Amino acid sequence: MSTIHERIVRYGDLKPCKTAFIDAHTPGSDQKENFTIVGGGVSESPDQHVHITDKIGFNIGAAGQPPKCRNSLHSHTTAEVFFVAKGRWRFFWGRWGQAGEFIAEEGDIFNIPTGIFRGFENVGQDYGMIMSILGGDDAGGGVTWAPQVIEDARDHGLMLGDNGVLYDSKKGETLPHNVRPMPLLTEEELKAFPEVPVEDVVGKYVARYWDLMALSANKPVTVIGREGLIKDKPGFEVDFLSRGSAQSEMVKAEKPVVLMPASGHWRIRINDVEVSLSNGDTAVVLPGESNAVEPSMTGQAGLYRITATDDPAGPTWNGQD
Repeated sequence: MSTIHERIVRYGDLKPCKTAFIDAHTPGSDQKENFTIVGGGVSESPDQHVHITDKIGFNIGAAGQPPKCRNSLHSHTTAEVFFVAKGRWRFFWGRWGQAGEFIAEEGDIFNIPTGIFRGFENVGQDYGMIMSILGGDDAGGGVTWAPQVIEDARDHGLMLGDNGVLYDSKKGETLPHNVRPMPLLTEEELKAFPEVPVEDVVGKYVARYWDLMALSANKPVTVIGREGLIKDKPGFEVDFLSRGSAQSEMVKAEKPVVLMPASGHWRIRINDVEVSLSNGDTAVVLPGESNAVEPSMTGQAGLYRITATDDPAGPTWNGQD
Protein backbone atom coordinates (compact mmCIF):
# COMPACT_ATOMS: atom_id res chain seq x y z
CA MET A 1 0.00 0.00 0.00
CA SER A 2 1.46 3.37 -1.00
CA THR A 3 1.91 6.16 1.53
CA ILE A 4 0.01 9.44 1.37
CA HIS A 5 3.06 11.28 0.04
CA GLU A 6 3.43 8.67 -2.71
CA ARG A 7 -0.16 9.36 -3.76
CA ILE A 8 0.46 13.04 -4.50
CA VAL A 9 1.70 13.75 -8.03
CA ARG A 10 2.67 17.25 -9.07
CA TYR A 11 2.38 18.58 -12.60
CA GLY A 12 6.10 19.31 -12.74
CA ASP A 13 6.96 15.73 -11.77
CA LEU A 14 4.85 14.02 -14.45
CA LYS A 15 6.84 11.61 -16.62
CA PRO A 16 5.70 11.50 -20.26
CA CYS A 17 5.69 8.63 -22.69
CA LYS A 18 6.14 9.71 -26.32
CA THR A 19 5.51 6.24 -27.76
CA ALA A 20 2.29 5.39 -25.91
CA PHE A 21 0.05 4.80 -28.93
CA ILE A 22 0.03 3.57 -32.49
CA ASP A 23 0.13 7.07 -34.05
CA ALA A 24 3.40 8.02 -32.30
CA HIS A 25 5.23 8.24 -35.68
CA THR A 26 2.33 9.57 -37.75
CA PRO A 27 2.92 13.19 -38.86
CA GLY A 28 0.63 15.54 -36.96
CA SER A 29 0.44 13.18 -33.99
CA ASP A 30 4.12 12.40 -33.45
CA GLN A 31 4.78 15.04 -30.77
CA LYS A 32 2.08 14.07 -28.28
CA GLU A 33 2.90 12.90 -24.77
CA ASN A 34 0.87 10.50 -22.63
CA PHE A 35 0.85 10.44 -18.84
CA THR A 36 -0.49 7.66 -16.62
CA ILE A 37 -1.05 9.10 -13.15
CA VAL A 38 -3.24 6.53 -11.38
CA GLY A 39 -3.81 2.94 -12.55
CA GLY A 40 -2.61 1.15 -15.65
CA GLY A 41 -4.24 3.43 -18.22
CA VAL A 42 -4.57 2.39 -21.86
CA SER A 43 -1.02 2.91 -23.13
CA GLU A 44 0.16 0.40 -25.73
CA SER A 45 3.83 0.97 -24.88
CA PRO A 46 6.01 -0.85 -22.32
CA ASP A 47 7.81 2.49 -21.83
CA GLN A 48 4.78 4.06 -20.10
CA HIS A 49 5.55 5.19 -16.53
CA VAL A 50 2.74 4.71 -13.99
CA HIS A 51 2.98 7.17 -11.09
CA ILE A 52 0.46 5.56 -8.71
CA THR A 53 -0.32 1.87 -9.12
CA ASP A 54 -3.17 1.64 -6.57
CA LYS A 55 -6.36 0.21 -8.08
CA ILE A 56 -9.17 2.60 -7.18
CA GLY A 57 -11.89 1.66 -9.68
CA PHE A 58 -10.93 4.22 -12.34
CA ASN A 59 -7.80 5.60 -14.00
CA ILE A 60 -6.36 9.10 -14.00
CA GLY A 61 -4.12 10.22 -16.84
CA ALA A 62 -3.24 13.19 -19.01
CA ALA A 63 -2.31 14.11 -22.56
CA GLY A 64 0.16 16.86 -23.37
CA GLN A 65 0.55 18.25 -26.87
CA PRO A 66 2.18 21.22 -28.59
CA PRO A 67 0.07 23.46 -30.83
CA LYS A 68 -1.47 21.79 -33.91
CA CYS A 69 -0.73 18.29 -32.58
CA ARG A 70 -3.69 15.92 -32.60
CA ASN A 71 -4.69 12.60 -31.06
CA SER A 72 -6.04 10.20 -33.66
CA LEU A 73 -9.58 8.81 -33.84
CA HIS A 74 -10.22 6.00 -31.36
CA SER A 75 -12.99 4.56 -29.22
CA HIS A 76 -13.42 3.26 -25.64
CA THR A 77 -15.92 0.85 -24.08
CA THR A 78 -15.85 2.69 -20.71
CA ALA A 79 -15.92 6.36 -19.79
CA GLU A 80 -13.30 8.78 -21.11
CA VAL A 81 -13.65 12.14 -19.37
CA PHE A 82 -11.35 15.08 -20.06
CA PHE A 83 -10.98 18.46 -18.43
CA VAL A 84 -8.65 21.09 -19.83
CA ALA A 85 -5.79 21.92 -17.47
CA LYS A 86 -3.85 24.16 -19.82
CA GLY A 87 -4.54 25.63 -23.23
CA ARG A 88 -7.34 25.48 -25.76
CA TRP A 89 -8.50 22.22 -27.34
CA ARG A 90 -10.68 21.06 -30.21
CA PHE A 91 -12.57 17.81 -29.67
CA PHE A 92 -14.03 16.03 -32.72
CA TRP A 93 -15.77 12.72 -33.33
CA GLY A 94 -17.24 10.34 -35.92
CA ARG A 95 -15.85 7.74 -38.32
CA TRP A 96 -13.78 10.40 -40.08
CA GLY A 97 -13.89 12.98 -37.31
CA GLN A 98 -16.53 15.03 -39.10
CA ALA A 99 -19.73 14.27 -37.16
CA GLY A 100 -19.18 17.22 -34.83
CA GLU A 101 -16.64 19.28 -32.92
CA PHE A 102 -16.36 21.98 -30.25
CA ILE A 103 -13.68 24.07 -28.56
CA ALA A 104 -12.92 23.49 -24.86
CA GLU A 105 -11.26 26.17 -22.75
CA GLU A 106 -9.36 25.80 -19.48
CA GLY A 107 -11.48 24.12 -16.80
CA ASP A 108 -14.15 22.82 -19.21
CA ILE A 109 -15.04 19.11 -18.83
CA PHE A 110 -16.24 16.61 -21.45
CA ASN A 111 -17.69 13.14 -20.77
CA ILE A 112 -17.25 11.54 -24.19
CA PRO A 113 -20.00 9.01 -24.99
CA THR A 114 -18.70 5.46 -25.26
CA GLY A 115 -18.71 3.67 -28.59
CA ILE A 116 -17.93 6.64 -30.84
CA PHE A 117 -14.66 7.50 -32.52
CA ARG A 118 -13.14 10.61 -30.95
CA GLY A 119 -9.98 12.67 -31.24
CA PHE A 120 -8.61 15.95 -29.97
CA GLU A 121 -6.21 18.66 -31.06
CA ASN A 122 -4.35 21.45 -29.29
CA VAL A 123 -5.57 24.63 -31.00
CA GLY A 124 -3.91 26.99 -28.51
CA GLN A 125 -0.68 28.96 -28.81
CA ASP A 126 1.40 26.98 -26.30
CA TYR A 127 1.93 23.45 -25.02
CA GLY A 128 -1.40 22.26 -23.63
CA MET A 129 -2.53 19.60 -21.16
CA ILE A 130 -5.82 17.78 -20.69
CA MET A 131 -6.46 15.57 -17.65
CA SER A 132 -8.38 12.32 -18.12
CA ILE A 133 -10.59 10.02 -16.06
CA LEU A 134 -11.06 6.54 -17.52
CA GLY A 135 -13.69 4.11 -16.29
CA GLY A 136 -12.62 0.82 -14.68
CA ASP A 137 -9.32 -0.43 -13.30
CA ASP A 138 -8.37 -1.77 -16.74
CA ALA A 139 -9.93 1.22 -18.55
CA GLY A 140 -12.22 -1.03 -20.57
CA GLY A 141 -9.47 -3.22 -21.90
CA GLY A 142 -7.81 -0.64 -24.13
CA VAL A 143 -8.39 1.39 -27.26
CA THR A 144 -10.14 0.61 -30.56
CA TRP A 145 -8.63 2.58 -33.45
CA ALA A 146 -10.35 3.75 -36.59
CA PRO A 147 -8.99 1.61 -39.48
CA GLN A 148 -7.24 4.51 -41.21
CA VAL A 149 -5.21 5.22 -38.03
CA ILE A 150 -3.74 1.69 -38.04
CA GLU A 151 -3.02 1.91 -41.77
CA ASP A 152 -1.31 5.31 -41.45
CA ALA A 153 0.77 4.07 -38.52
CA ARG A 154 1.92 1.01 -40.48
CA ASP A 155 3.15 3.33 -43.23
CA HIS A 156 5.31 5.09 -40.64
CA GLY A 157 6.81 2.02 -39.00
CA LEU A 158 4.51 1.19 -36.09
CA MET A 159 2.57 -2.07 -35.95
CA LEU A 160 -0.05 -2.98 -33.34
CA GLY A 161 -0.25 -6.65 -32.46
CA ASP A 162 -3.46 -8.44 -31.59
CA ASN A 163 -1.98 -8.65 -28.07
CA GLY A 164 -2.36 -4.87 -27.76
CA VAL A 165 1.40 -4.21 -27.89
CA LEU A 166 3.18 -1.83 -30.28
CA TYR A 167 6.17 -2.94 -32.38
CA ASP A 168 8.47 -0.36 -33.99
CA SER A 169 10.10 -1.38 -37.24
CA LYS A 170 12.35 1.70 -36.99
CA LYS A 171 13.95 -0.05 -34.01
CA GLY A 172 14.20 -3.34 -35.90
CA GLU A 173 11.21 -4.84 -34.07
CA THR A 174 8.92 -7.36 -35.76
CA LEU A 175 5.77 -9.12 -34.64
CA PRO A 176 6.57 -12.25 -32.56
CA HIS A 177 5.73 -15.52 -34.29
CA ASN A 178 2.64 -16.06 -32.13
CA VAL A 179 1.29 -12.50 -32.59
CA ARG A 180 -0.76 -11.34 -35.56
CA PRO A 181 -1.44 -7.74 -36.63
CA MET A 182 -4.43 -6.13 -34.94
CA PRO A 183 -7.29 -6.74 -37.40
CA LEU A 184 -8.98 -3.73 -38.95
CA LEU A 185 -12.65 -3.19 -38.19
CA THR A 186 -14.84 -4.36 -41.05
CA GLU A 187 -17.44 -2.17 -42.71
CA GLU A 188 -20.10 -4.19 -40.92
CA GLU A 189 -18.41 -3.66 -37.53
CA LEU A 190 -18.04 0.05 -38.24
CA LYS A 191 -21.82 0.38 -38.42
CA ALA A 192 -21.89 -0.05 -34.63
CA PHE A 193 -20.01 3.25 -34.18
CA PRO A 194 -22.63 6.01 -34.46
CA GLU A 195 -22.25 9.49 -35.92
CA VAL A 196 -23.67 11.43 -32.98
CA PRO A 197 -25.04 14.92 -33.81
CA VAL A 198 -23.14 17.83 -32.30
CA GLU A 199 -26.22 19.14 -30.46
CA ASP A 200 -26.59 15.82 -28.63
CA VAL A 201 -22.93 15.74 -27.57
CA VAL A 202 -22.42 19.37 -26.54
CA GLY A 203 -25.88 19.61 -25.02
CA LYS A 204 -25.62 16.50 -22.84
CA TYR A 205 -21.96 15.74 -22.22
CA VAL A 206 -20.12 19.06 -21.82
CA ALA A 207 -19.95 21.33 -18.75
CA ARG A 208 -18.26 24.73 -18.89
CA TYR A 209 -15.86 25.94 -16.21
CA TRP A 210 -17.48 29.34 -15.64
CA ASP A 211 -20.91 27.75 -15.28
CA LEU A 212 -19.47 25.39 -12.68
CA MET A 213 -17.87 28.30 -10.83
CA ALA A 214 -21.27 29.99 -10.63
CA LEU A 215 -23.19 26.85 -9.65
CA SER A 216 -20.70 25.94 -6.90
CA ALA A 217 -20.83 29.33 -5.20
CA ASN A 218 -22.63 27.92 -2.13
CA LYS A 219 -22.30 24.14 -2.36
CA PRO A 220 -20.39 21.59 -4.44
CA VAL A 221 -22.01 20.86 -7.78
CA THR A 222 -22.28 17.29 -9.09
CA VAL A 223 -20.91 17.46 -12.61
CA ILE A 224 -21.07 13.77 -13.61
CA GLY A 225 -23.36 11.34 -11.79
CA ARG A 226 -26.83 9.86 -11.60
CA GLU A 227 -28.16 13.31 -10.62
CA GLY A 228 -25.36 15.32 -12.19
CA LEU A 229 -25.37 18.08 -14.77
CA ILE A 230 -24.03 15.34 -17.05
CA LYS A 231 -26.13 12.29 -16.19
CA ASP A 232 -24.05 9.12 -16.25
CA LYS A 233 -22.96 6.23 -14.03
CA PRO A 234 -19.41 5.50 -15.21
CA GLY A 235 -18.19 3.93 -11.94
CA PHE A 236 -17.32 7.30 -10.44
CA GLU A 237 -18.87 10.68 -9.70
CA VAL A 238 -17.30 14.06 -10.40
CA ASP A 239 -17.99 17.09 -8.20
CA PHE A 240 -16.75 20.65 -8.60
CA LEU A 241 -15.81 22.82 -5.62
CA SER A 242 -14.96 26.51 -5.50
CA ARG A 243 -14.20 28.95 -2.71
CA GLY A 244 -17.76 29.13 -1.40
CA SER A 245 -18.22 25.36 -1.40
CA ALA A 246 -14.82 24.18 -0.16
CA GLN A 247 -14.71 21.23 2.23
CA SER A 248 -12.93 22.83 5.19
CA GLU A 249 -13.89 20.13 7.72
CA MET A 250 -12.17 16.74 7.71
CA VAL A 251 -14.39 14.03 6.18
CA LYS A 252 -13.60 10.30 6.18
CA ALA A 253 -13.61 8.77 2.72
CA GLU A 254 -15.74 5.65 2.24
CA LYS A 255 -14.57 5.13 -1.35
CA PRO A 256 -11.37 6.18 -3.17
CA VAL A 257 -11.31 9.92 -3.91
CA VAL A 258 -9.08 11.88 -6.30
CA LEU A 259 -8.56 15.63 -5.87
CA MET A 260 -7.51 17.64 -8.93
CA PRO A 261 -7.37 21.46 -8.84
CA ALA A 262 -8.63 23.18 -11.98
CA SER A 263 -7.52 26.65 -10.93
CA GLY A 264 -5.94 28.48 -8.02
CA HIS A 265 -4.04 27.00 -5.09
CA TRP A 266 -5.62 24.53 -2.69
CA ARG A 267 -4.63 23.31 0.77
CA ILE A 268 -5.19 19.56 0.84
CA ARG A 269 -5.22 17.67 4.14
CA ILE A 270 -5.15 13.86 4.19
CA ASN A 271 -5.01 12.51 7.75
CA ASP A 272 -1.98 14.30 9.26
CA VAL A 273 -0.42 15.31 5.92
CA GLU A 274 -0.98 18.84 4.59
CA VAL A 275 0.15 20.03 1.16
CA SER A 276 -0.70 22.75 -1.34
CA LEU A 277 -1.79 21.72 -4.83
CA SER A 278 -2.48 23.70 -7.99
CA ASN A 279 -3.66 23.14 -11.56
CA GLY A 280 -2.27 19.90 -12.98
CA ASP A 281 -1.54 18.30 -9.59
CA THR A 282 -3.28 15.13 -8.35
CA ALA A 283 -3.87 13.61 -4.90
CA VAL A 284 -5.45 10.22 -4.10
CA VAL A 285 -7.40 9.60 -0.88
CA LEU A 286 -8.01 5.96 0.06
CA PRO A 287 -11.03 4.60 1.98
CA GLY A 288 -10.72 5.22 5.71
CA GLU A 289 -8.56 8.32 5.30
CA SER A 290 -9.92 11.72 6.33
CA ASN A 291 -9.50 14.69 4.03
CA ALA A 292 -10.29 18.39 3.67
CA VAL A 293 -9.80 20.84 0.79
CA GLU A 294 -9.91 24.63 0.77
CA PRO A 295 -8.23 27.43 -1.18
CA SER A 296 -4.86 28.43 0.29
CA MET A 297 -4.63 31.83 -1.45
CA THR A 298 -7.00 34.57 -2.51
CA GLY A 299 -8.23 34.71 -6.08
CA GLN A 300 -9.98 32.29 -8.40
CA ALA A 301 -10.10 28.68 -7.19
CA GLY A 302 -11.84 25.60 -8.64
CA LEU A 303 -11.28 21.90 -7.94
CA TYR A 304 -12.56 18.62 -9.39
CA ARG A 305 -13.24 15.83 -6.89
CA ILE A 306 -13.68 12.33 -8.32
CA THR A 307 -15.21 9.62 -6.10
CA ALA A 308 -15.51 5.92 -6.91
CA THR A 309 -19.01 4.39 -6.87
CA ASP A 310 -20.40 0.85 -6.85
CA ASP A 311 -21.63 1.25 -10.43
CA PRO A 312 -19.73 -0.98 -12.88
CA ALA A 313 -17.62 0.67 -15.56
CA GLY A 314 -19.26 0.27 -18.94
CA PRO A 315 -21.24 2.01 -21.68
CA THR A 316 -22.55 5.53 -21.19
CA TRP A 317 -25.73 5.38 -19.11
CA ASN A 318 -28.88 6.29 -21.04
CA GLY A 319 -30.84 7.37 -17.95
CA GLN A 320 -32.70 4.08 -17.56
CA ASP A 321 -31.90 1.49 -14.89
